[in-house]
Amino acid sequence: MSQNKFKLVECPRDAMQGLHDFVPTKLKAAYLNLLLQVGFDTLDFGSFVSPKAIPQMADTVQVLDSLDLSNTSTQLLAIVANLRGAQDAAKHEQIKFLGFPFSISETFQQRNTNASIQQSLVIVEEMLSLCAANNKTAVVYLSMGFGNPYGDEWNYEIVEKWADILVTKGVEILSLADTVGISTPEKIQEILPKLITKFSNTEIGMHLHSTPAERFEKIKAAYSTGVKRIDSALKGFGGCPMAADDLTGNIATEDVIEFLNSKGENLNLNMEKWHEAMVLSAKIFG
Repeated sequence: MSQNKFKLVECPRDAMQGLHDFVPTKLKAAYLNLLLQVGFDTLDFGSFVSPKAIPQMADTVQVLDSLDLSNTSTQLLAIVANLRGAQDAAKHEQIKFLGFPFSISETFQQRNTNASIQQSLVIVEEMLSLCAANNKTAVVYLSMGFGNPYGDEWNYEIVEKWADILVTKGVEILSLADTVGISTPEKIQEILPKLITKFSNTEIGMHLHSTPAERFEKIKAAYSTGVKRIDSALKGFGGCPMAADDLTGNIATEDVIEFLNSKGENLNLNMEKWHEAMVLSAKIFG
């Protein structure tokens, strides 16, 4: 095991965005403030997208203003779906990462961002310029990276083609995203090592969704590839409301922590704050 520290990306935004009842801004901020004290590398905290599309995230700016960043090393990531969202997010000094879902399924890119894959490539280029000018870093998710439920063509060559194009454009962090939970340990172990080897100067991450029964197998498979960046959400809440009618939750952070601890990884997390966040999560997710 190399000494590169594991980057854990906690995703409360992904966990909350599909909830039917609006979570009060004050409660969101209290939850995020606890998570900020745990010691994750990155907190995917909110999104700058149309409130019509994701009403739950309409208060992202108000939440941001309520976050205490004075005593945390955790960096903030916000999701954007178009140039306007990226411009809005870039105005906020507290935000370090702008995340953009770049689907390699044409159907899903239209559903998720109202843009084609080619139009989205232009958005990525504009976002990279914006990031460079505002001291931000782009994180691009290769969503539907393990296949899609729409019958759009998918194979490893398509994944590699788009990874290559994005890296050539200047993307430094690529996260392979399994938006609907159809990845398998076999696919993870086939695709990830190839990407990590081919794009050795790019940070390659995993954003997996899973049913509870398959979580550990997927975490184990991801770890075996040498990946050093994993997205997850406390208790495995969440899913993408734009992708399918049945939400498949995120990988549960506690499962990732348990697995990595069993491998002797030094995660350096404040477990007391983690347990406080666990308790408070019941008020949000029921």
